Amino acid sequence: MFPTMFFTVVLAFVAVVILFKAVRMVPQGYEWTVERFGRYTHTMSPGLHFLIPIVYGVGRKVNMMEQVLDVPSQEVITKDNAAVRVDGVVFFQVLDAAKAAYEVANLEVAMIALVQTNIRTVIGSMDLDESLSQREVINAQLLSVVDQATNPWGLKVNRIEIRDIQPPRDLLDAMARQMKAEREKRAQILEAEGARQSEILRADGEKQATVLEAEGRKEAAFRDAEARERLAEAEAKATQMVSVAIAEGDVQAINYFIAQKYVEAFKELATSPNQKLVLMPMEASGVIGSIAGVAELAKHAFAKQEEKSGRAVPPRIGG
Repeated sequence: MFPTMFFTVVLAFVAVVILFKAVRMVPQGYEWTVERFGRYTHTMSPGLHFLIPIVYGVGRKVNMMEQVLDVPSQEVITKDNAAVRVDGVVFFQVLDAAKAAYEVANLEVAMIALVQTNIRTVIGSMDLDESLSQREVINAQLLSVVDQATNPWGLKVNRIEIRDIQPPRDLLDAMARQMKAEREKRAQILEAEGARQSEILRADGEKQATVLEAEGRKEAAFRDAEARERLAEAEAKATQMVSVAIAEGDVQAINYFIAQKYVEAFKELATSPNQKLVLMPMEASGVIGSIAGVAELAKHAFAKQEEKSGRAVPPRIGG
């Protein structure tokens, strides 16, 4: 009884193992290689698959998604003999599961060694300044070389990025001093340019102010000259009218002219800044006396005119 039961349990266990080996389900994002007695036959895509146990078996489970591989930091000598530490990151994807499984023994180790070697080659052909400022060129060269080298492995290298380039500490200090000096130089240049522009604007403003002032003086002088000309014309016309009036025997006409000059002279004397005390006659007899002197001259002129004309014209003396 016991041996029969034991045999039944063993058969059931073997059946379960065979069923487990026969039915295989490949998850999304992976591909499994199938081997027959240890030899590769085909690749299973994601989904449900059935295999004949013992004859067929799963060889390698290959990740088909894009993967990220860190490149360890290493010391690289540049073209100008500067030692820098460089690390990076690689983005790649397996396109052929069979090649990735059977063409290279350890895919990640091979990728790291390949990228590190090419980093030393590319950066070693550049100066320090070029390696620090031309990362895009370095990335492009690395991508081209590594992608071509990994093509037989069934890989596609999408991107290679240099993550960090660290020069020596003393070189960093020298670069910091150089950068500080360069910034101070630019600041001094900008300050000098600002001062120069300010002086130019100030000189331009003073020039315009001088030109405007000169134009103002010119206009004022022109107006003054025109006013004096008009005043002279008016005085000449007034003098002519008075002379004509006197010549016609109207001596009274000269009274207004003499009185006006007298009042103007007194006005100038009154508004003078001189603080001296000035006494002068204000009675009308002074003005009449001055007019009388002029009247005598007018009489004399009328007498000569009468002698010439042969007729007597009595003059009219004002006052």
